[in-house]
Order: sequence, then C-alpha cells, then structure tokens
Amino acid sequence: MYGSTFGNVLKISTWGESHGKAIGVVIDGCPAGLPLCEEDIQRYLDRRKPGQSKFTTQRKEGDLVEILSGVFEGKTTGTPISLMVRNLDQRSKDYSEIANYYRPGHADLNYDRKYGFRDYRGGGRSSGRETIGRVAAGAVAAKLLKELGVSLSAYTCSIGPVTIDRNAFDPEEIKKNAFYMPDAQAAAKAEEYLKQCMKETNSSGGMVECVITGVPAGIGEPAFEKLDAALAKSMFSIGAVKGFEIGSGMEAARSTGLQNNDAYGITPQGDIVKKTNHSGGITGGISDGCPIIFRAAFKPTPSIASPQETVNRQGEAIEIRIKGRHDPIIVPRAVVVVESMAALVILDAMLGSMTTRLDKIKDFFQN
Repeated sequence: MYGSTFGNVLKISTWGESHGKAIGVVIDGCPAGLPLCEEDIQRYLDRRKPGQSKFTTQRKEGDLVEILSGVFEGKTTGTPISLMVRNLDQRSKDYSEIANYYRPGHADLNYDRKYGFRDYRGGGRSSGRETIGRVAAGAVAAKLLKELGVSLSAYTCSIGPVTIDRNAFDPEEIKKNAFYMPDAQAAAKAEEYLKQCMKETNSSGGMVECVITGVPAGIGEPAFEKLDAALAKSMFSIGAVKGFEIGSGMEAARSTGLQNNDAYGITPQGDIVKKTNHSGGITGGISDGCPIIFRAAFKPTPSIASPQETVNRQGEAIEIRIKGRHDPIIVPRAVVVVESMAALVILDAMLGSMTTRLDKIKDFFQN
C-alpha cells in the first residue's frame, strides 16, 4: 500500500490500524527550535477522542500521545518527529461476523477487491481512527503556524437539516456544546434531531466549516499545486468527506459574474484590498490575503443498527444489523480533523513558497 504519506516540504506518514497495538504518525520537515511537548498535541487529540457525549461512540480510549523522537529538551530538533497513541479498548469480537460479509457504505468490498485480503476489525486503515495521526501532526503544524501569525478555527455549520444562523454566530459557543456549533439554538435543534435518529437506529451527516486567518498573499502554486486544490485533496482524504467547497462554493454556479467577482479597492494607506470574499481567500490557486473559508460535507455514519441489505463473500444476499460501538454522527469529532488537515496544507504551502522568489532567497542566505 502506498498513499499513506502526505505533503511536499512538510511530510507526514500515518501508520497503524483501528484494532492494532497502536496508531501514529511520523512528521518530516518540521524546522528545529519549535517548543513542543505532549500536552500541545494532547489538547487536539482530546477534541476527537471517543466517549465525550452520548452522540459519539462509547469506545473508552484515553488517546494519550507519546513523543518518540524529534524533540529534545522541549524543542524540535529538525529530525523526524514520531508520535504514537496506543489502542487500549479494542473489542475485535464485535467485528468477527463481518469478516464474511460487506457492510453498506464501508470500504470492505473494495479492500477485498484491491488486496484480496482485509483487516475486518473496525476497518483497519479505512477506520476513522486513522485520523489520530493526522490530528497529532496537525497540532504540531498549528503551533508552528501560530508562530507565523496564522490561526485556524473549524466548527460544525450544519447537522442533517439543521443549519446555523449566521446572524447568531458566537465563536465562544463552539466549545460549549457537544456538536461544536457556533449557534446555541441550532445546537439544541441538532440534539433533538440526533435523538430521533438514534431512536430509529439511524445516523446523520453534516457540514464542517473552517476559517483560516493571517495567511499572507502569495501562498500556493499555479497549475497542479493550487492552494484550494491542495485543501480539497486533504479534505477528500478524510474517509467520510463527500463534498468540498470554498468561498461561495456551489452558489457560484447560480451567480452572475457581477455577483461573484470580488471588486478591488484602495485603503487610505494605499493598499489594494478586496471588497468582498466570494473567492474564499484564494484566487488563481494563490492566497490573496483575505480569510480562507471552506466547507467539507460528511456523509452519515455507515455503521447503523437498522436492517440493511448486503451480500456475503459467497455471493449470497443477506440482511444485517451492524453491532459494536459507533458514532450516530461523525461530524463533531471530525471538526478537529478538518482543522488539522488544513493546518498541514497551509504550513506545507508556506514552507514551499519560501523558494519562489530570488530576492527572498538572497535575503535569507545573505542576512
């Protein structure tokens, strides 16, 4: 299997399976001198760990991170950083019967078709637990970005039919409810909706929005390494993501040029600025200095206890009810995954942009 490594200058390689001994990530390309400790990473992992509310899987995992390499006396050394989280609460027997059939909405059949073999215990590498490595690495990237004046904030903007009211947007509310929604009334409606889904042994999808501020203009490369393309790829690499849009997104298809174009103006200080931000902070694949705003759509959790039609490995039609401990909605725990992947993309692009102008290279090496 290839494809477990992500990035150009800052590279990460995630490893491990949902029901293996441990799971983790190796980060290569992180500069030396960044103050870093396990607590910095743990804060991010705590946001995605299971069992935090009745709307997440009740698998009991502390998800405690261990720094194995790349940090000495509290600072990064410039060498590869290896991070590990041990799996402590696997119940592989919950998955024993699915070894012989294919779960709807899961990658079971495609893994068998591709490899002729699969780790059926929780999905192996296709499990959402793989995102632990992404979040751990994203915590490191976000801390480095903070040193550069860049901040990221992801939150839930919709769950099923419930959408936040932009006029009631409260950033302080994000950490106050189980869904990471910036609107208390929307969070209350989402709770009632999810209770009904759970009563019906069903699940729900939703949307995560991310806002990135402080990214200077000029980040991103033309053609195949556009910044918005890199963000889209990173979001679609998250297992449950089925849609991505940036700025006005799909609404741009229903707009005219006069409505969608971002007009320019001049500040009293003589700076050129955009009067609107339909582009979502990226124009021509390059950051334009405005906040970067994008959304990722997550499908409903495919593991549900309701009866579903499928086939077994012998080609026989059967009906199943999936057992085990599963999230009725993926979105709340995915918020930090979106934020982490965005941090990795932005930092990688900023490090890559250091070589795009000769005058900048001269400034660095001659000064």
